[in-house]
Amino acid sequence: MATAKMHPSATALSTTIKHLTCNHQCPPFCTLLTNSSSRLRGYRLRRSFTVSMSTSLSTPLEVCVKASVTTPNKLGDCPFTQRVLLTLEEKHLPYDMKLVDLANKPEWFLKVSPEGKVPLIKLDEKWIPDSDVITQALEEKFPSPPLVTPPEKASVGSKIFSTFIGFLKSKDAGDGTEQALLSELTAFNDYIKDNGPFINGKEVSAADLALGPKLYHLEIALGHYKKWSVPDSLPYVKAYMKSIFSKDSFIKTRALPEDVIEGWRPKVMG
Repeated sequence: MATAKMHPSATALSTTIKHLTCNHQCPPFCTLLTNSSSRLRGYRLRRSFTVSMSTSLSTPLEVCVKASVTTPNKLGDCPFTQRVLLTLEEKHLPYDMKLVDLANKPEWFLKVSPEGKVPLIKLDEKWIPDSDVITQALEEKFPSPPLVTPPEKASVGSKIFSTFIGFLKSKDAGDGTEQALLSELTAFNDYIKDNGPFINGKEVSAADLALGPKLYHLEIALGHYKKWSVPDSLPYVKAYMKSIFSKDSFIKTRALPEDVIEGWRPKVMG
């Protein structure tokens, strides 16, 4: 298992972490992707990745991540960043995290990320944004161990996150947003019952690494703001969450619950 350590210059590069409300600058946190495959194809036209059969690295990969808004020198609450970190962990790749205060972005960060968004990773001397693109690039460059999810399974559970956000933001108990979330969770429960314990069967794949952090946010945010939890009538969803959340790689890369709560506050209060 790779060990995540703070980049030696992280403290110097990052400004003091301020206790400010998170503006969710992690793409596509506020705007959900609707055509990831076309974006990836377009990105490959602009970037070239060297495929390697070896996962050995002479130096750790540099990763720009959101800094905590509640606790100095801690990882922040971006689920897309955790997806990237989980991929690095599961592929046993060493990495250095550069904590970025997204409420007060330092000049060095804006030079490598003009849009001011995380996650961002440096591969082959090029800074690459967007968790979809990053994880695809990591899979191509470091194919072992493989994390590829078969195309026919890649979209399993993909609507859970958007329906969670709809329910979280809802001010009307009768507007159907809770039922929409329950419908998606029920479909996922039935899928895992027949195909689990993970999306691609017995082994964790890229789809799990994308969905797991979103379910973590769902559990914390809905528990705090709605006093809501996944019902016992969905035992396979609950078992799936327990399995993902208990993985060493997940524990190592998860955000603090208080950061998740603060991160979603603007959505709830707005």
